Amino acid sequence: MTDDEQSIKARIRVDGDLSGQVAVGRDIRQQQTSYGPVSPEDRADLSQALDDLRELIRATAGEEERDEALRRADELEEAVTAETPRISTIEYVRDWIADHVKPAAAAVQALVLSPIIAKFVGAGGDALLAEFRRRVGG
Repeated sequence: MTDDEQSIKARIRVDGDLSGQVAVGRDIRQQQTSYGPVSPEDRADLSQALDDLRELIRATAGEEERDEALRRADELEEAVTAETPRISTIEYVRDWIADHVKPAAAAVQALVLSPIIAKFVGAGGDALLAEFRRRVGG
């Protein structure tokens, strides 16, 4: 049999609670990023990024949307910093701002996909981070 004709068989059995990656095959490369606890510097970075978003909203949102968009930015902060970050709220706020304050759409998308938000979500565990990436990208 040549290398091209070889097959790979695997039997995998998992009992109990388990999370992580499994790979079967040849020449497989896996990368896993683990996020530790959120530091005071991380909180300061997030606060600065949210302040920047709020400033952009103040500068670009129409009069009717401005206050509501700023409330959404507050919701984003609460969702990210919750004991268990709330992915649905992060996703909703991103979409709301993109729909109602178009000049801030790219900025809110970049913030949601930023490493700092990934760190906060990742501190909630690998499963939460995987769900976050599935739903919002990154």
